[in-house]
Formats: sequence, C-alpha cells, structure tokens
Amino acid sequence: MLPGRGPNGRAARLARLLGSRTSWTPVGDGEFFCPGCGGDRNYQRLTGQRRFALLGVPVLPRGETGPVVECAACRRHFGTDVLDHPTTTRFSAMLRDAVHTVALAVLAAGGTGSRAALETAAAGVRAAGFEDCTEEQLAALVDALAADTGRFTGEPCAAGLAIELHEALDPLAPHLAAPGRESILLQGARIALADGPYTPAERDALATVGAALTICADDVHRLLTAARTPS
Repeated sequence: MLPGRGPNGRAARLARLLGSRTSWTPVGDGEFFCPGCGGDRNYQRLTGQRRFALLGVPVLPRGETGPVVECAACRRHFGTDVLDHPTTTRFSAMLRDAVHTVALAVLAAGGTGSRAALETAAAGVRAAGFEDCTEEQLAALVDALAADTGRFTGEPCAAGLAIELHEALDPLAPHLAAPGRESILLQGARIALADGPYTPAERDALATVGAALTICADDVHRLLTAARTPS
C-alpha cells in the first residue's frame, strides 16, 4: 500500500480539510493565583465561539464554549472555579485578620488584666503580619469592644463577637489544611493559658473559633487539652 493511502493517511488528510476553531472574546480581567505558574498572575476571562473549519477557515458556528480563565503569563486556560482560590496577597491578609480576630476574642473572654496574656496575643498577631501591634493597642481594642457591646469579661462569647469570628474564619477555612486550622486554634489556646487554666468564657470563645474553622468538637477538645499539657 502506498504511503498515505491507508486509513491513518485518510484520517490525517480529513483532519487537514475539516476541523474546528475557537475564537475567544475577553469579558473581564483581574489578578488570580495561577495553578500552572504557582503564583499570583494577571488573567483574562474569556468566552469562546466554536466553528467548523474548512481548510483552516472557520465557516459554520458550532455553539459557545467557556467561559475560561487565561493566565497572562503561561497562557494556559482554567475553569472559572480557579478564581475561588485567593491570591497569595489576599490569603496572607485573610490569615493575618483571622489571627488578630481570634486574639481579640480570647482576650475579650479572659480580660486584659494579665500582662502575660497580652504579650502572648501581641506576639502572635505580630508574627501573623501586624508587625506594629502592641499590647496596649490590643487592650484598647478589647476595651472598646466591651464598651460597644456592653459585654463584661468572663461572659460567654457574645453573638456579635461570634459573628466577627465567623466572618474572619469562614472564608479562610476551606483554603487551610488541617494543621493550619489547628494552628490558629492553638494560638488562641496559648493566649488563654498564658495566665492560668481556661475559664468557661475562654473555652466558649475557643469552641466558637474551632467551629468557624470547621474543626469538630472532639478535635477541639483534644487540641485544647493537649495545649495545657506541658511538653
């Protein structure tokens, strides 16, 4: 059989004659975390129009496709669900805000009279990214929170504070592995334990933190127990 005369040859010739082409139209842009590049990149959101092509020339419409997200750097296409993942910059800000909110919640539960608790809280908040955070600033914020809500030290986690915890932690939790979520809870536990055993109000605040981080109640109990056990 002569080259190009068999089934594979006919299929190759047909593929050169007939095919499909997609023309893309930009409908938006922004910044996202590119899974292909492994970092923050600019993107274009595209919708596509498929067409039959004859000899490489589009002739008949075949319907729409997409939308897709195209990375401006690597040019790869991804589903739009990739935009649900926060950028590195946004993720860092979410983590910083989460640690700060947890620190305030635990201090509000245990009070700001303990220098050890304030120092532990401030060190954790600074490590998370608020580099200028001081013990005095945290104490002032807790006092302002108490004055605004009418809440007193030692009370269970108030509804307003629980809402703030969920607002800070709910969007973050899906993007953290279990060790990362546990680390935030344990940071709160260290603040509570800095001046002695947990108070009922501190346990209530930490239970709310655990729930917002989607840590089950049994694991919250286990982690809080482990945190108070000297290593």
